[in-house]
Amino acid sequence: RARKRVLTEAELREVWHACGDDDYGRIVRVLMLTGQRKSEIGDLAWSEINLVERQIELPGERTKNRQVHVVPLSDAALTLLPARREDRELVFGRRDSGFSGWSKAKGELDARIAAARKASGERKPMPAFVLHDLRRSFATHLSETKIAPPHIVEVLINHVSGFRAGVGGIYNRALYLEERQDAMAAWGRRLSDIVK
Repeated sequence: RARKRVLTEAELREVWHACGDDDYGRIVRVLMLTGQRKSEIGDLAWSEINLVERQIELPGERTKNRQVHVVPLSDAALTLLPARREDRELVFGRRDSGFSGWSKAKGELDARIAAARKASGERKPMPAFVLHDLRRSFATHLSETKIAPPHIVEVLINHVSGFRAGVGGIYNRALYLEERQDAMAAWGRRLSDIVK
């Protein structure tokens, strides 16, 4: 069934503050800032990060639609990248693989959110969410706040639907890099204000 969960700005703040200072916490925050899929960030390689251009450059074999995808990085997203280790090609995780232990880490995040709510006197638990809901929340908030028009949001999350489907997608091959950079920078500033 189709998921409809979109986290409010207040809920995004709660999630942000409940994130630990570890790989999972950084991944969740990067997902909130970029709207990408968890596997794209959890398995991110240093060779896919262009620090000069301030962007992630995902090869087609790493994206759901098999198309190369460029993800501009805001100042807030760049600060979340850990220091590079010379013995690892992957940004997150241990050994020779990307991040693992998703379920355990999500359970711990949920527990921290619940504890923070209880400590604040909030009686209701946060409605359940999955990491993919952060992607939907990203797209929705960018559209609702008019940070980016729908066609730029689609490019940012690498969807081949809407204007990129059918005849429109065949003829319109624009990359909209400047518009994507502007949108990511604006969302990075807005989310930074939300989570203060």
